[in-house]
Amino acid sequence: MKKDILEKGAILQRDRETYAIAPHIPGGITDTATLRKLCDVADKYGVKELKLTSAQRIALFGVKEEDLDAIWSDLDQQPGAAIGLCVRSVKICPGTTWCKRGVQDSVSLGLKIDAIYHAMELPNKMKMGISGCMLNCAETMLKDVGVVGTPKGWRIYVGGNAGARPRIGDLLVELGPDEDKVLAVIADLVEWYRSSGSEQRLGRVVEQMGFDAFKTAVLGAKATP
Repeated sequence: MKKDILEKGAILQRDRETYAIAPHIPGGITDTATLRKLCDVADKYGVKELKLTSAQRIALFGVKEEDLDAIWSDLDQQPGAAIGLCVRSVKICPGTTWCKRGVQDSVSLGLKIDAIYHAMELPNKMKMGISGCMLNCAETMLKDVGVVGTPKGWRIYVGGNAGARPRIGDLLVELGPDEDKVLAVIADLVEWYRSSGSEQRLGRVVEQMGFDAFKTAVLGAKATP
């Protein structure tokens, strides 16, 4: 019986014969040349459908197994981490680049986070979201790690998820506008999670430990204002 092919970023579909793949598009930001290439490849290999995904990618559906290597070669793009125990996606809103409501540069910060963490192997899957204002257009509160821009800087939330048992993330720390400080906190958080010994989703870890204990474990002395 056919299964997902993790090393090729290929997810077996309902027909149990064909696959879906999704090239990585950091923050969903692309250009016309890349879009044309996607269309050309889809036409060349008879891809049945292209779909915009919630992870800000363009997925190709109905891909034949024997075409996977050739398609990836023609696309010349990194697979999006749509499967596996890793950082699956980093969702980014337009922030101050375009949005009239943006108060912090979510694109700048989000692309840095994506470059560091996308596809990083972890004990369980992890999703991240970066929103440039409190409207949370990147669905930040439903991410394992969510960063939200405020007029004063950034808030980092942890333990959110959608799924069969949705959970709203907890506020871990509130920072100024310095992106490096946000990156440092996320680095501490991810490193703690990797070495925690738990194989559960981050929100379940928070629930089992209790949020205060979790915060102290991750931030140490920095947990105290």
